[in-house]
Order: sequence, then structure tokens, then C-alpha cells
Amino acid sequence: MRLFECGTLVPGCAWHTRAQDDAEVVRRAVEHMREAHGETIIRENMVDNIKARIRDEAHAA
Repeated sequence: MRLFECGTLVPGCAWHTRAQDDAEVVRRAVEHMREAHGETIIRENMVDNIKARIRDEAHAA
């Protein structure tokens, strides 16, 4: 499983998601950014930042 923790990008946010592949993790993270953080425009660098913070759940500590 792949894991993204929003707090690694938005300090103080406890939201996280996991999925089998990065594309689904990114989709969920973008949806979360829109709903929880009011991001109306998701720029390419935001997607890049999300991708850079996705990791294997087995390595999450």
C-alpha cells in the first residue's frame, strides 16, 4: 500500500490516505486539498509535492 499524510505538506493536518497505487493516492489528496484546505486551483507543483511525499506504508513509522 502507498501512503500520503497531509501533515507532511500542510503542517497540523492529521488527514491521511492509502491506496494500492500512487494515482489513486494523488486523486484522493487533491480532493482533500479542495475540500479541507480550500484549494480551488491545483497547480502542477502541488501535485509534484504530493507525489514526493507518497511512500510505502511498510516504511511509515
